[in-house]
Amino acid sequence: MNDIGRRDFLVRTGLTLGATLLTGASSRALADQQPLQYRFTNWEDFRAQFPLSPQFIHLAAFFLASHPMPVREAIERHRAGLDSDPIGYWYEHEEKQEAQVLQAAADYLGVSPTDIALTDSTTMGLGLLYGGLALRKGQEILTTTHDHYSTETSLRLRAERTGATVRQIPLYRSIKTVSRDELVDSLRKGITPATRIVAVTWVHSSTGLKLPIHEMAQAIQSINRSRNEQDRVIFCVDGVHALGAEDFRLGELGCDFLIAGTHKWMFGPRGTGLVWGHPQAWPVVQAIIPTFNSRAFDQWVENGSSNNLPQSIYMTPGGFHSFEHRWALDEAFKLHQSIGKSRVTQRIYELNQQLKHGLAAMPHVTLHTPLSQDLSAGIVCFDVAGMEPRTVVKKLRQRGIVGSVTPYATQYARLAPSLLNSQQEIDITLGEIRNLRSS
Repeated sequence: MNDIGRRDFLVRTGLTLGATLLTGASSRALADQQPLQYRFTNWEDFRAQFPLSPQFIHLAAFFLASHPMPVREAIERHRAGLDSDPIGYWYEHEEKQEAQVLQAAADYLGVSPTDIALTDSTTMGLGLLYGGLALRKGQEILTTTHDHYSTETSLRLRAERTGATVRQIPLYRSIKTVSRDELVDSLRKGITPATRIVAVTWVHSSTGLKLPIHEMAQAIQSINRSRNEQDRVIFCVDGVHALGAEDFRLGELGCDFLIAGTHKWMFGPRGTGLVWGHPQAWPVVQAIIPTFNSRAFDQWVENGSSNNLPQSIYMTPGGFHSFEHRWALDEAFKLHQSIGKSRVTQRIYELNQQLKHGLAAMPHVTLHTPLSQDLSAGIVCFDVAGMEPRTVVKKLRQRGIVGSVTPYATQYARLAPSLLNSQQEIDITLGEIRNLRSS
């Protein structure tokens, strides 16, 4: 069977019997359609790419994105092809489209496409990465008291299966006085000789605090200089609220892994995400779901095993996905590239500074997100005196403003100005919050 590749094997076993007949004119016509390339002109035109209801000011786009026109068109193109001829369209497009997505993500992040695994969400990425960590009994996972349920649960489950331990530390005493130096120093002091994994979240969805990831990475690298490779601290970052908001290149960031959904700030198709790993770090992770990558499959067909490919390949789960969504993800990265990463970040910063300073000036409002842009990104958390956070969000929605509540034990009202918003909308929002009063 040495000359039998994955596709030929499938054909011979009947799974794609007659595939050449199935790839008819309609499928070819769909495949030949080229998406229109978006060209940024101004923010009003960009907002028009989204079919969002004009009845609302949308300040919770970080939760789940609306699909912009280029992404929406790509989804519909692939969906039509799959509905018309499922086997034929998949047969012709699966490898090519996944390669295009990986290349677009790599171009955006400034890394190699072979260092990226594709997932369906941040939570799936966290589960795959943390669930596959190679840990020894007695080694420690260090995380913080500020992390999300998905991080805590993934780490706990892995520790239970390996005999490793999980330890949580606070990174600051008070959000009002937090500084970059305090954050880095707290992490450095929290690392012990037993620490193998450090897991943090770049932008906290609980408060909007942004960690100085580069400085933290430098502190960890300093510790690692005196360690053997098998004991080196591996730095893992949940970057979901930084990807698509912060201007960075992964090669310069310094972490070992970055996990992020792409259906939030990136405006990618719902149900998409990625895990990036440094080539030297990938070996510490073991895949837990078989991949459907063609090279891995071909090796299995030929010799019954597949174990000499980049680890990111094995970390991309196989099985049948919502392919029309995954294959349209490249359009989201291209959309951001067409605007320019620095322009994206500047716009998000401007709108968030406008909102934060407006809230900070209100006597009945307590701002829980640092004013400094060095310590915040696109999420703004606050309280209104005498009013429960859910009531604040409910009343704002009644006034046409969409926000959310932080999903933690300590809850705040939460707004997140993004590229979908204007300065006028922030002014309107501030006016409505100014008029909020407890009954």
